[in-house]
Amino acid sequence: MNRTDVIRKRLLQAFAPTYLEVIDESDQHLGHAGYQGGGRHFAILIAAEAFKGLSRIDSHRKIYAVLNDMMLEHIHALKVKIIL
Repeated sequence: MNRTDVIRKRLLQAFAPTYLEVIDESDQHLGHAGYQGGGRHFAILIAAEAFKGLSRIDSHRKIYAVLNDMMLEHIHALKVKIIL
């Protein structure tokens, strides 16, 4: 299972989103020090009841908590867009 699939699976389990898109944007960072062969730059578009009424910061904190171990070693950059 690649990192995109792992991220998708964790977010599905944690938030049961009505919409979820996980995009590996690593190729856009070719030549950047964090590239390291790809699979390290991601964008997430997500819609879930779990984020209703939360600030953007609190929503992002919930997502980062689910991916914390990956953020420490495997994810160099993560772009998050909460869709309401």
